[in-house]
Amino acid sequence: MTPHVHSFFRSLVEWVAIIAISVLAMLCVRTFILEPYVVPTGSMESTIEIGDQVFAQKVTTNLNMAPSAGDIIVFRNPDGSSDHDVLVKRVIATAGQTVDFEDGRVVVDGQPLDESYTLGESWPLASVAPGTVVGYPYEVPEGCLWVMGDNRENSADSRYFGAISEDDVIGVVVLRYWPLNRFGSLS
Repeated sequence: MTPHVHSFFRSLVEWVAIIAISVLAMLCVRTFILEPYVVPTGSMESTIEIGDQVFAQKVTTNLNMAPSAGDIIVFRNPDGSSDHDVLVKRVIATAGQTVDFEDGRVVVDGQPLDESYTLGESWPLASVAPGTVVGYPYEVPEGCLWVMGDNRENSADSRYFGAISEDDVIGVVVLRYWPLNRFGSLS
């Protein structure tokens, strides 16, 4: 082989290796660290709008660390009849806490929440998903989270499908990256 041909094949192998390593690194980051999501509904308005693109960090969930009250999470939709496999909502209460409603406000463990980020008033929903019975006050079971959308009058959330399993949490939203005019942290 001539030195010119040998140099071409060596460069080709190097580029293929670089691309393969880059793809593998990107897949590892997306699987274990950070994944992008598009918000499918208006249930988090005006904190997050329909079509906003966010990053959810997956490190804490991969380390079996439960989200905290106030965190915005991405989770598998427990409502099988929905068109959306993944939802974005705010954690309102964690295992062992009691959720209730009083004068259009959410009450957790007897304390009304100060939720300046919400739209509308918070009321129990008149109907719930088939097979789900939620009475109030409601104690969040072990290994579960109570989640609600910030757009309280337009959100199918735990009032509709009950508490969600911590095992269904995919990640905690940390950043809105699109649209650029609303780029920033969501913690």
